[in-house]
Amino acid sequence: MADTDGGSDRLSDSNLFVTVSGPPGSGVTTLCEGLASALDCGYVSGGEVFREMAEERDMTLTQLIAEAGTSEEIDRALDRRLRTISEKWGAANKAFILESRLAGWVAGNRADLRIWLDAPADVRADRTQDREEMTAEMQVREVIEESRYESYYDIDLSDRSFYDLVVNTGRWSPAGTLDIVRSAIREYDPAIDEGSFETADLEI
Repeated sequence: MADTDGGSDRLSDSNLFVTVSGPPGSGVTTLCEGLASALDCGYVSGGEVFREMAEERDMTLTQLIAEAGTSEEIDRALDRRLRTISEKWGAANKAFILESRLAGWVAGNRADLRIWLDAPADVRADRTQDREEMTAEMQVREVIEESRYESYYDIDLSDRSFYDLVVNTGRWSPAGTLDIVRSAIREYDPAIDEGSFETADLEI
């Protein structure tokens, strides 16, 4: 979890609950850090919650990822924690950012704006080559997660129509991506929003 202060372009009057999702290497962490500064708010990362779960079980991250591929309990425990966080901040009427592959779905109608980031596979591989997880491990995790989202919740991650904003971060710098999202937030007026739709809570 992170609380980020500062930022020269702060959207201090916004109280939006924003979800950010995307595969490893798409830039979700960088965007969340910059957006938290602009909104002067905190954010919760699903990846950090997952790491907390690994520490609680005295497991390495790789071990928990492997178990998540075979154990429904691990996946649903993570989603329940993220649901609890979204319920808390959805009722707080304060700006907040929730980041995870499933954040928009977990938050449901509590979210004001849902953002999906992506980038070509080679770009994402280059960005993640120095991380704790090897690129091959992250690719395996992506396949596992997409399969379980469909089997558990009937969610098709290839359907981007669920999101309010989809950005290919391979085409913009991190600063450019942040500018796009800040512009979207500035121009968002809930009073004239005609694009929202009801999202049923997941049965976690």
